[in-house]
Amino acid sequence: MSEDLDLTFAALGDPVRRALVARLARGDATVGELAEPFDLTPQAISHHVGVLRRCGLVEQRREGTRRPCRLRVEQLALLGTWIDDQRRVWNGRLDALEQHLADPRADR
Repeated sequence: MSEDLDLTFAALGDPVRRALVARLARGDATVGELAEPFDLTPQAISHHVGVLRRCGLVEQRREGTRRPCRLRVEQLALLGTWIDDQRRVWNGRLDALEQHLADPRADR
């Protein structure tokens, strides 16, 4: 799981890939359709899609001559779970610190 998270966060570290994920969240699209709003070649977009495929965020399928890309929402859910876990840990730590600082008996 740790390696999957590393690959996914590394993939999302690029603004183009984040924009592709945001676009695919609205629905499936081919590489050509994904390339339209960018000043990038379809080959460059294919590279970014490949990175997203390798980390499991995107899958492509064949529909005749078309190869639409689809966002794998379940992979995003794994990221959300990890982020929620971290938030719970840090909220607990910050709550404990707040209680410690508010305790008049605490040695400082």
